[in-house]
Amino acid sequence: MPFAAHVLTALALTATSAAPIEKGTVRFTPSGDQKEIPERYRLEARTFDFEMDVKSELADSGIGIYRLRFPSPVVSPCPENNTVHAEYYRPRGSGTFPCVIVLDITAGDQSVSRAISTQLARNGVAALFVQMAYYGPRRPPGSSLRMVSTDYIHTLEAIRQTVLDLRCATAWMASRPELDASRLGILGTSLGSFIGTLTAEMEPRLGKVAVLLGGGGLVEGYYDHPQAAPFKAIWEAMGGTKEKLAKYLAPVDPLTCAANLRDRKVLILAGKRDEIVPPKMAEALWEATGKQKIVWFDCTHYGAVVYFATALQTIVEHFRAQ
Repeated sequence: MPFAAHVLTALALTATSAAPIEKGTVRFTPSGDQKEIPERYRLEARTFDFEMDVKSELADSGIGIYRLRFPSPVVSPCPENNTVHAEYYRPRGSGTFPCVIVLDITAGDQSVSRAISTQLARNGVAALFVQMAYYGPRRPPGSSLRMVSTDYIHTLEAIRQTVLDLRCATAWMASRPELDASRLGILGTSLGSFIGTLTAEMEPRLGKVAVLLGGGGLVEGYYDHPQAAPFKAIWEAMGGTKEKLAKYLAPVDPLTCAANLRDRKVLILAGKRDEIVPPKMAEALWEATGKQKIVWFDCTHYGAVVYFATALQTIVEHFRAQ
């Protein structure tokens, strides 16, 4: 998104002098008995080590940006993918701050998530921009591996790994003395919004959710979508049906466990003319999560860049509110 890139270009980044690496251990303890969480997304009590060092500081605001690393609770065949990488945006001051996990778009250059994280931190909301499975440094150099691909098994396992990674990231946030463990949330844009919604459904400590250009009901949204026509033809030629596909995709469809979010605070921001995530998908998620707040912009998916600043202000207000 050019607007986001422009925002980042305008920021005055000042590299800090070399600082020691902070090392620590975090205890993940599941909240409750996890009976409302499908087995594939359950995570038992565990401890994990982390490392964090200073990346830079925003000279005009005093926001500190830190590099965070910790091992994934899932071991995939790709060694690079088994370390979770994140950037922690810490507001100026001693806290305690609310904190939000931020997730990226499908093929972004990370400028969108960094712009969102920066704006949150400028307004007193800490942000943790987490790289999803096979994103950024989690993808081997020169590799074509992606979290979502035509390889159904790989995609399901990569999404599962990302959700469990983010549950551990939530435990890390809750352990920080400068963060308010009772005010944690998650935000995703486009593909990241689907993963963010799914994660919040599996992690009760994420009390606030923001869905930017996302929704639920994958099969209803895409089975008859014009762009899916070639894949639909192949699927049906192999004996596939709409009902079978719905069953296969249920584990990764945010609509499946959307009722888990009825007791959270959910904000959905959607495009009335979105050609990538049809509006009916945003409406389906809005209804399934209790008809909370939904904001419509008169735009297409990529045309949402025009409303980026307005959407960002709405997001900030959502996460700052008590």
